[in-house]
Amino acid sequence: MTTAPPLLLASDHVTGCVHLLTLPDGTEAGRLTGRHLSEHAGFLALSGGRTACVDDRRGELLVLDPFGKELVETAIPVAVPAEHLACDPSGRWVAVTTGLGKNAEPWSDLLTVVDLTTGDAARVRTRVGEPGVTVLGDGDPLVVLRHREPGALAVHRFTDLLGAPPGCPAATAHAHLTLPDDGHGDAQVPDLGQVFAATGTGVHRARREGDALVAEPVIPWGSSARGWYLRLDPRRPALWSTLRGGPADPLRWPEWTNQAWCHDLDADRTTLTELGPGLVFRLALAKDHTAFTRVHPDGDELILLDSDGETAHRVALPAMDGAPRRGGTPWEGVQRRAVAASPGSDWVAVTRGGHGEVHVFDARTGSEAARWKLDTPLHHGGHTMLRTQTDGAEGDPLGR
Repeated sequence: MTTAPPLLLASDHVTGCVHLLTLPDGTEAGRLTGRHLSEHAGFLALSGGRTACVDDRRGELLVLDPFGKELVETAIPVAVPAEHLACDPSGRWVAVTTGLGKNAEPWSDLLTVVDLTTGDAARVRTRVGEPGVTVLGDGDPLVVLRHREPGALAVHRFTDLLGAPPGCPAATAHAHLTLPDDGHGDAQVPDLGQVFAATGTGVHRARREGDALVAEPVIPWGSSARGWYLRLDPRRPALWSTLRGGPADPLRWPEWTNQAWCHDLDADRTTLTELGPGLVFRLALAKDHTAFTRVHPDGDELILLDSDGETAHRVALPAMDGAPRRGGTPWEGVQRRAVAASPGSDWVAVTRGGHGEVHVFDARTGSEAARWKLDTPLHHGGHTMLRTQTDGAEGDPLGR
């Protein structure tokens, strides 16, 4: 039996194009046009190498099957702009929250829930404020919304939401757990029914008990900095984040400090690794390495950590035209990078925003194996996902 090569989904969400490419040669295996995927909600890994994402312009939840005959397996209407996307551990029950989109302040309180098996969907009103979301399994699934200001984990029964009548009625949570007001970043451990939320005071965690949540001890950052991003490592029971410290003023972003944070849940042990100054955000998990990109006016780089959290390779990346500069913010009107990897592969892909380039590295050696030039610019770095058909990435049931 021939094993399918790893595939990269690369979305240029501004242009409205999704490229499907084989690794490491970059052969185009498929393409979607007229699809503007939500970069913030990201890609949600499903079984069999499939993925879910949201088209923010058409208002559709897409299930993509890169290894199948047709790339688009399912399209179901959902409320947009999509903020966060998650499913239960089985991959059947999906929830999509809404955020601010191109508006100055959050304005939408709509939540969409979907049964991917039947195609049934419903929309309800919850609370304005860009909520994070997890969907806990163990029998009847629960939708857990992470709210800010005031901070809380709000618990809803999935079946109640799915059975809501037309007209987007208000949905009242049947259980709450208090959080600090600055929550940003979510994860869950599917086998244990645990949910995690990143806050300034540490990672708050709770476990499912019936149709409610019970608080458990907070995991400290172990640093004066904090994480704004949180994800589960499906290769082992661990949580990852990037801790950002330094001045709060975004105009001084080149002075931001960055540490890779990894908490082994079995050993209850945290590892911190210095990454260097500048902008570091999302990370990617390869077979035996964890990948970060660092943007800085003095030079960008790819940083690869080994399974012990030690720095294995630091690789210089070519500068981007339109990159964040001193005296400006790293968010508005600038180019960035996306990084992608698969737990079933040693390949790591890094984009060069605005140039339409994808750099492919072998994580084992840190060497660049290929450099692709696409026919769209990959504005803002685009958004990417790297999959093999059996990599187990669906063990993390949140969009990334």
